[in-house]
Amino acid sequence: MISVDRVLTEKLSEHSRLSHDDLAAIRRIGSTPRELGPNEDLIRQGDVPHNSAIVLEGMLSRYHLLADGRRQYLSFHLPGDMPDAQGLFLTRMDHAVCAMGRAVVALVPHKELLRIFAARPAVGFAIWRETLIDASIFREAVTNNSARTMVARTAHLFCELFYRGHASNLTRGNTLQLPIGLTQLGETLGMAIATVNRTLAGLRSTGAMQFRNGELTVRNWPRLAEIGEFDPTYLHLKTMDLTHLV
Repeated sequence: MISVDRVLTEKLSEHSRLSHDDLAAIRRIGSTPRELGPNEDLIRQGDVPHNSAIVLEGMLSRYHLLADGRRQYLSFHLPGDMPDAQGLFLTRMDHAVCAMGRAVVALVPHKELLRIFAARPAVGFAIWRETLIDASIFREAVTNNSARTMVARTAHLFCELFYRGHASNLTRGNTLQLPIGLTQLGETLGMAIATVNRTLAGLRSTGAMQFRNGELTVRNWPRLAEIGEFDPTYLHLKTMDLTHLV
């Protein structure tokens, strides 16, 4: 199993500068591993949180559960992400978090995180910066679903996930494993299944990408980014050149 300190250090180092003492404090973080099955909830709406999770393997998602049982997926989380860091500052969770496929997380008690924040403020600032980047991704998702065409919003989502996956060394050449089903994709982008299928077929016909059986293959990154109107600035990551993916 991938170690907690390794994934967290790599993730926070994407956007924050940490000293040797900061890194040593991260290595001392106490945590408990938990395995999740596909669609298994880690957190339910209304829970009172006492731990924060760090994704070690797989993918997690935040979602709102609607009155009729449907879900609105809000964001996706890759290894190194802390999908419920906001729980440190909330009395009760207003959303749920589930595994998209099989996943492994490390549960860190809030009191452990607060202890590290007091001892190593730079670590606290880095984790707080993670929550601010989350908020930036939320804002972009609102714009994506409300202001872009169905083809553009789908391309934009795949651009975002591929870019983040590449930054976290999760891509293999021009592919990224994304355990997202068509129903879940529709519940993310506000589309019916038939529309999802038509949209994916349209994107496939451009030669820019293919998404099949949970695997995203980027065949022409510049073209996909153009279709999705994708500007990675909102992710606040180090700039990466993916123009070689053609």
